[in-house]
Amino acid sequence: MRRRPVTVIQLNEFMERGQGKNQHSRICMLISLTAFFWFFIILVHSGRGGNGITSQLLETVAHKTVPEDEIFKQQDHHLSPARTRIENQRPQQQRVKQSYPFMRALRSVENKSDPCGGRYIYVHHLPPTFNEDMLSECESLSPWTNMCKFTANSGLGPPLENVESVFSNTGWFATNQFAVDVIFFNRMKQYECLTNDSSLAAAVFVPFFAGFDIAKHLWGHNVSVRDSASLALVDWLVNKPEWSVMRGKDHFLVAGRITWDFRRLTDQELDWGNKLLLLPAAKNMTMLVVESSPWSSNDYAVPYPTYFHPSSDSDVFKWQDRMRKHSRPYLFCFAGAPRPGKPESIRGQIINQCRNSKVCKLLECDFGESKCHSPSSVMQMFQSSLFCLQPQGDSYTRRSAFDSILAGCIPVFFHPASAYTQYTWHLPKNFSLYSVFIPENDVRNNTSIEKRLSQIPADRVRKMREAVINLIPRIIYADPRSKMETLKDAFDIAVEGIISKVTKLRTDIVNGRRDDNFIEEISWKYALLEGQALRPHEWDSFFTKPKRD
Repeated sequence: MRRRPVTVIQLNEFMERGQGKNQHSRICMLISLTAFFWFFIILVHSGRGGNGITSQLLETVAHKTVPEDEIFKQQDHHLSPARTRIENQRPQQQRVKQSYPFMRALRSVENKSDPCGGRYIYVHHLPPTFNEDMLSECESLSPWTNMCKFTANSGLGPPLENVESVFSNTGWFATNQFAVDVIFFNRMKQYECLTNDSSLAAAVFVPFFAGFDIAKHLWGHNVSVRDSASLALVDWLVNKPEWSVMRGKDHFLVAGRITWDFRRLTDQELDWGNKLLLLPAAKNMTMLVVESSPWSSNDYAVPYPTYFHPSSDSDVFKWQDRMRKHSRPYLFCFAGAPRPGKPESIRGQIINQCRNSKVCKLLECDFGESKCHSPSSVMQMFQSSLFCLQPQGDSYTRRSAFDSILAGCIPVFFHPASAYTQYTWHLPKNFSLYSVFIPENDVRNNTSIEKRLSQIPADRVRKMREAVINLIPRIIYADPRSKMETLKDAFDIAVEGIISKVTKLRTDIVNGRRDDNFIEEISWKYALLEGQALRPHEWDSFFTKPKRD
């Protein structure tokens, strides 16, 4: 026989016994029920004020960890009916805010006495096979170069001699352009807001040398070998409690190579790279690369390393003053080689225009020994020029763009993905303040670069050069073995960018905001428009996604 609720039995029996008996007992019971009802109401309201048993109950609910598959859902789905009734009487925003395991980290910014509030980074302690073992086997990191000398000095490489007085006396190194993995790793060791308490972390750093790993296996290895470390990393991460907080959306890693090395679309042996950035779990993480994809949202571009790694603010200020005073006899210059195998490349036209100009300095490069491989020769040419041409190379971007900024030379870009849609954390949105843009098709149609540049008024050139020189701190990586006093370098700005990204995501989750209309294949537009409505853009034609055969 089904058992009826106890309260119903009592009430029915009371009503039956009351028929024909003294009505006084019925009134007493009604008074008792009324008193019980108001006692319950008072109890609930005292809980809302933060006192009493109800407050303790709600506080217990607030500290429960939301299951991984429910992280983006409302708390009401997890509560028992009784708790739901209590919670429904609380303000909606307060109820939701207490639902997520990252709330302690999100609220830490409110602690004004803690300079690290909202800035803590938790670093995963990965097995050494993912990082330090690679440094121990540095001679095998590249089939073309012994990387051991470039991993020395915390990844800065060997010190540069200043025989021709091109550099300042300290802080200059022969840094490999793909060394960001280890430089960032060593800079993170000096970060002032590291924590061993992941519940305080504004973001979680994964110190995997992804760039070194793929460089070691790009040539002569099958797809299984190329993918093995990435798959092992993901398997390790997803089994850690930190992963379940946001399913990896608060995790980030660094790879000092271009994004295309990590986006292999098929498992055919002839396809390039590995598939790290296409793994389902890895898509949740953010990866910092020296060149990002305009059609993807899980990678952000950070500057290539230059040769300058200062130890103090004064090192930077002295270099900036020197670049302001430097004589610049050439209107423009170019260092590079043609790309005869790429018919769409404009490098051939640029080299021809430079050769035929009396105000252009040309440093032709080839695959043998040349002055292009000499840091002093490249920097000396950039320091002697007002404008430095930066066309695409094998991909959209070039290290040379940052060397030119370091030399106080105004960069000239021919494709927006060479800088403007890439380094949105490090370079101004208004690109005309520090650079010149000449569309590639203009060069193909025989537009004179010399004429275009010579038409820029001298006063504007001075302002642009000053803007370029002021950018120097933002595009260099300070020596990881020291700490600049007030200036923020490329590392600092990248970390701030990551924290801002994760904080915004967490805040949106708490407030129930979702962008269901986000279109990943036009990711490049979002940073440019900064929350404005999507609309046709003058650069649309540059970003037509190539179709695979």
